[in-house]
Amino acid sequence: MGLADYARLARAGYVLAREGAFSVVEEKHLPPGARAGVRLARLIERPEIKRTGRVERLTRALNRLGPTYVKFGQTLATRPDVVGADIAGDLSALQDRMTPFDPDLVPDILREALGERADDLTALSAPLAAASIAQVHSAQLKPLRGARAKKVAVKMLRPGIASRFYADIGSFYAAGRFAERLLPATRRLKPTDVVKTLDHSARLELDLRLEAAAISEFAENIKNDEGFVIPEVSWDHTAENVLTTSWVEGIPIRNHAAIDRAGLDRRKLAATLLQNFLRHAIRDGFFHADMHPGNLFVDPRSGDIIAVDFGIMGRINRSERRFLADILYGFITRDYRMVAQRHFDIGYVPETQSVDDFSLAIRSIGEPLHGRTATEISMARVLGQLFAITELFDMQTRPELVLLQKSMVLVEGVARALDPDLDIWTVAEPVVGEWLRREQGPLGKFEDLRESLETLGTAARRVPLLIAEAEIVLADERARKRTQPVLPPALVQAIGWLGAGVLLLAFIRLLFFW
Repeated sequence: MGLADYARLARAGYVLAREGAFSVVEEKHLPPGARAGVRLARLIERPEIKRTGRVERLTRALNRLGPTYVKFGQTLATRPDVVGADIAGDLSALQDRMTPFDPDLVPDILREALGERADDLTALSAPLAAASIAQVHSAQLKPLRGARAKKVAVKMLRPGIASRFYADIGSFYAAGRFAERLLPATRRLKPTDVVKTLDHSARLELDLRLEAAAISEFAENIKNDEGFVIPEVSWDHTAENVLTTSWVEGIPIRNHAAIDRAGLDRRKLAATLLQNFLRHAIRDGFFHADMHPGNLFVDPRSGDIIAVDFGIMGRINRSERRFLADILYGFITRDYRMVAQRHFDIGYVPETQSVDDFSLAIRSIGEPLHGRTATEISMARVLGQLFAITELFDMQTRPELVLLQKSMVLVEGVARALDPDLDIWTVAEPVVGEWLRREQGPLGKFEDLRESLETLGTAARRVPLLIAEAEIVLADERARKRTQPVLPPALVQAIGWLGAGVLLLAFIRLLFFW
């Protein structure tokens, strides 16, 4: 990490400030320090932005800065309640309407990636969707053994995208370390660890074979679900920079007029989207982490939601899934004490803080949200209040949950656009409640026992290795200090087998007294 990273970071900050990126922030909802930073950034804003209040070139600026900035813009596009309807509308072009790369490059890309298999793809169309990382074409897949030709979607990475991405990430790491060194208050937010989490996720996006594997796993998880479908992978026509899947036909989920003309119920679609996302996250621990409107369609015949682009997937373990379910259910039932306690349990809030005081702060957020429709809630105000609470209670960031939090913002934004009267808590309750009842029942208890036994078994298998390592260490020590008494090997073995006995007793106690 060198001066080039800091130079790119400074350039990005200048471009964003110049194009009015900071004018979309409501200063009154920010802490004093952040408010001062925004005011300082706005000093270099273009005069016409200050005069008219219209941010016209932010989309082009994000596109010019690089793919990771585009990803940020895609998220903002789903939140007109935060950035305003005009800016969100402009930013929506970043989702699938960016400038495609030179079409003359496409045949060589396919030939180099697929070899002779490239000849199976015929009638390749012009780019139908172009985003920050890749673009999509339709094609006909040659029939095999008398079958009919099949329409497929062919996704190709942009040439040179990896180097642009790594340059962006380098500047983000520079920003994180700079903040941690010069602004001690930001250390609780763990900016470097957050960047590392996003870095890992996005690097996976640069290998389309991993995306194909994600589609395969995701399909297994949802095979018995209703209302949510995904395409199938053609593995013979997939490589590191090319992914071929079955073609899906649907109405873009942001085209509300077309959805209405098809006679589909937008309120039902919003509920289906939100419930399926929660089901994937809470039940499976594996979820689509890039659900912006450019990646979502609606089948006009069945009303099913169709998801595409699985380059960014999120994964959370069972304890994190339980945390998410408990938090949501706590807000649904207004059990703010439980919500507060779970934040302490998972390490979001230090033990030095008061659970009662934090419960009161959570209540101040939750109570105004109940009984209100989406149009009556200012997410900018809620986010500002949340940020103030994190600072007041010295809350620590959990980097492994960053993708989940970002995805929930995306999904909620899309659902609110479909149904402005969306009641998030009412829609979430069936999914969250069902999973928690399962966890508290015999099946959930059995899974708890199984996990405990697996942990115990792993520890037991390590006992002989620990004994061997102890003998090696003692032998080395004996060779180095022959004049000093050492523990005899028999005693070392006795200690090791004593440890094994303790583990065995723990196993028996767990098995018969659970």
